[in-house]
Amino acid sequence: MKTYSPKPEHIERRWYVVDASDQVLGRIASEVAALLRGKHKPIFAPHMDTGDHVIVINADKVVVTGGKEFKKVAYRHSGYPGGITGVRYDKLLADRPVFAVEKAIRGMLPKNRLGRTMINKLHVVAGPEHRHAAQKPVPYTFGQPPVWEGLPTPAPRPLKTRHLVEEEAVEKPASKPKTTKPEAAKPAAQTSTSKKSTAKKSTATAPKKASAAKKSTAKKTTAQKTSTKKTKAKAEPKAKAETTESTEE
Repeated sequence: MKTYSPKPEHIERRWYVVDASDQVLGRIASEVAALLRGKHKPIFAPHMDTGDHVIVINADKVVVTGGKEFKKVAYRHSGYPGGITGVRYDKLLADRPVFAVEKAIRGMLPKNRLGRTMINKLHVVAGPEHRHAAQKPVPYTFGQPPVWEGLPTPAPRPLKTRHLVEEEAVEKPASKPKTTKPEAAKPAAQTSTSKKSTAKKSTATAPKKASAAKKSTAKKTTAQKTSTKKTKAKAEPKAKAETTESTEE
């Protein structure tokens, strides 16, 4: 079975409303980040944005536990030497509650351009009213991820019954009979091929005869050369013997 990879046409965007009143900041951030990434869907893929839109209302009523409002500090840096500044969370939640919620949710998303596109689906409001009523958002309850039905069901295909198949066969026009070529042309073709084969054989035998004649002449010349060498070799000892006899006399 091949690994499934979601396609853009399979992704369905929904809208949810999250009420942050008297809720812990970390729990809001974790569940909203899961909705933005689409981890509640069976088609979730870490390399794609399959999430939904989330509206967070009553961000000014968020709670921080464990005395972290006096211990936790939100830092930022201007980029220049010594340009670091820190704000304690009790002041940050009082002055900029929307920024505090967005900062917590952004920290739980991927740190790349995929995470930057996911954060665009987040809409945080300090009060109870929002301007996305036209999208008909559904209220979200913490700890109960929404049920996702899956891929849209394709339209049913019409089944071909036996009588439909028979009707299609009847409606099809009768095929034309195949025309056979006359067989009289075959002997002519065979005679032409036989002529070509005989011509090829004659041309092939002619070079063979020429090469055989050349070999015979070459053999005759080599035989003549060897015979002349032998006669010279026999004549030399006789000439030497005659010269020696003449000197002795």
